Amino acid sequence: MVVALIALASITLVLDAAGVGVVGTSRWHGSSNRVVARLDGLPPLSPGPQDTTHRAGFVSILGVPNVGKSTLMNQLVGEKLSITTAKAQTTRHRIMGILNGAEYQIVYSDTPGVLLPHYKLQEGMMRFVQGSINDADILILVVDVYQTEFPDPKLLRQLKSSSAAMLVLLNKVDLLMDGSPLTLQKRELLGTEEELLAHWGREFPGASVLPISARQGKGLDGVLERLVALLPCHPPFFPKDQLTDKPEKFFAAEMLRESIFELYSQEVPYSTEVAVQSFKEQDDIIRIHCDIYVAQESQKGIIIGSKGSAIKRVGIRSRKRMEEFFQKKVHLETRVKVRKAWREDETSLREFGYLS
Repeated sequence: MVVALIALASITLVLDAAGVGVVGTSRWHGSSNRVVARLDGLPPLSPGPQDTTHRAGFVSILGVPNVGKSTLMNQLVGEKLSITTAKAQTTRHRIMGILNGAEYQIVYSDTPGVLLPHYKLQEGMMRFVQGSINDADILILVVDVYQTEFPDPKLLRQLKSSSAAMLVLLNKVDLLMDGSPLTLQKRELLGTEEELLAHWGREFPGASVLPISARQGKGLDGVLERLVALLPCHPPFFPKDQLTDKPEKFFAAEMLRESIFELYSQEVPYSTEVAVQSFKEQDDIIRIHCDIYVAQESQKGIIIGSKGSAIKRVGIRSRKRMEEFFQKKVHLETRVKVRKAWREDETSLREFGYLS
């Protein structure tokens, strides 16, 4: 059932799925061995005495926009925690994903793409990146076959001066293979895999430089093996059944924002923010109410579309994604609001979690 309610100040779209039922075992509840902990500000487990057999540490994934950082973390963790789209700068927050083995725990952080900030939102995003470098036991710098330099000299110096162990992962090496969509001329321009690996080895002496294809999952077994070997001996920082530090409502907002990035073009996705106003879980359904904020009045009409057609598509796509993610029926209500120039407004940025 789809109902659209139009008010003077906002548009509301209420979405419900036809039919009921839950497919499979929810990873959020019951007997699932992978759950999102509702931390609510609680600290991680106390590390206790040094453990000489168990390894645990923090691994930060860094790189310029659109090199495959989020795809990489999703592959390494085995769950889609970070949204991914063809557009650059999709990731705005630092997103933690925890991989647990019998004798190790890796706490990954996916981070926004490194760039020179042009407004306060991007300044906040770069603070997430800087914080993740400071916290890391191991740094993963993701580069791709198109990239030969780093855009931020200051951050590059911070990486090179870090005491953390480092891996440089050359992503998208599948594009250099025979039969790839790249022409022979473009492959010759980019260089061979061996030449690119040597280039990054010279740029970061002492780092392990490995070729991968995050999208295809190639080379990731070797990455995991290397990471575990580099982890310090330490008890787990988080419970062994915990997957992330983010609450469910964070992922609901991200899935809605992912749909906006997929369905709109030009500046609209980058001027949009999603805030979950209500997340109520019942036995057979989750009721979610989200506000979609845009920076200009004209963008509100674009998001809504003719007679609400565009926001309806966003809602349907997002609800289906949420139902698959939460393994439960979802009732999604959205409203579109204008928050003028929110990307430069410190009050708004604090409200949305970009500034402390």
